[in-house]
Amino acid sequence: MIARRALLAAALLAGPAAALARSAEAPLDIGAIERRRVLPRAAALLSEAPRTIAAIPAPRSPAGPQVYYSEGDYWWPDPAHPGGPYVRRDGRSNPDKFDGHRDALIAFGRTVPTLAAAWALSGEARFAEAAARHMDAWFVDPATRMNPNLDHAQAIIGVNGGRAIGVIDTLQIVEVARAATLFATRGAPGYARIRAGVEDWFARYLDWLATSPFGVEERDQENNHGSCWLLQAAAFAALVGRGDVLAEARDRLRTVLIPTQIALDGRQPLELARTKPYAYSLFNLDVLATTAWLLAGESGELIAWRTADGRSIAGAIAFMAPFIADKARWPYPPDVEYFEGFPVRQPSLFFGGLAAGRDDWLDLWRRLDPDPAIGEVVRNFPVRQPLLWLAEDRDYILN
Repeated sequence: MIARRALLAAALLAGPAAALARSAEAPLDIGAIERRRVLPRAAALLSEAPRTIAAIPAPRSPAGPQVYYSEGDYWWPDPAHPGGPYVRRDGRSNPDKFDGHRDALIAFGRTVPTLAAAWALSGEARFAEAAARHMDAWFVDPATRMNPNLDHAQAIIGVNGGRAIGVIDTLQIVEVARAATLFATRGAPGYARIRAGVEDWFARYLDWLATSPFGVEERDQENNHGSCWLLQAAAFAALVGRGDVLAEARDRLRTVLIPTQIALDGRQPLELARTKPYAYSLFNLDVLATTAWLLAGESGELIAWRTADGRSIAGAIAFMAPFIADKARWPYPPDVEYFEGFPVRQPSLFFGGLAAGRDDWLDLWRRLDPDPAIGEVVRNFPVRQPLLWLAEDRDYILN
């Protein structure tokens, strides 16, 4: 296949006429693809009032109303000790856990990026102004804002009031940070008034993420939790201009995550060992690919980058792509829950397709569901708006 340099109009962010084209013969018009799905959804969100954790009582929380609180997914009452500490059932989500704050955070993490993408596509001020109202409520307004820490996330009833593992919950706002970056760069209507407050919140949270005992413990996890920490740190650092954090993140991706998480043949053994091997493999790969895309300045260089013995994110995408195209070929046990809900429009295919010049990955990405409705699937699909990850001033090599 002959390599062709096509003008990737991340310039599509400048207006509805722009597009991502692989070639004149076979255009992949991201503007058109996203406009059809994003604009109606964004229009429906315009009347939605902001709703933060401050409005959602958490009866078992040990902290105040503006402190985020969630409970561990896989922890259940112990039949042998009623009223005692909960016990773990890996992969089995307890429907009675408190999810109020996490559900609100997920909704926020879907609403603002959708509105931001709609503004990028249409230029209509109403979308940016609506997104700014939500960011004001979550990050700036003293009466409704969320405190910038996760001291009480993923608590286990009868055991603790929060865990390091809970840091994964704020993966849901990496695209909010991308929306804020877009708004700041392009001077979105209504954003200048809250910009300082939004960036102050993310700067404070990034400090907590990098220095708190929970943050440091989560950073050092070898599996998808370590990956999710890195994507958050990178996205938030990019917003607030922390070049030192970005440099450390690039080094960590190359020297820690890729060597320890990806096997020579592209498998992710730590994710395959779980009771949801398919979903966890997809999820971790999406996070790794998005992180690499961001840290390489949207060039794709870190997706193609290989360790001395040949491990790479591109290799992991190549391993999973056949099983995304045809899940019936999956050679490992099926997930114990929600196996039927995956795959969706996995961002690893999008970023990997751009980075490696793989039309087949891009075509597969385009065919998949971009807007799943199952809650557990949505939660494990935090990168939903590709427009927010494309720079305005770059070309991409596409085959």
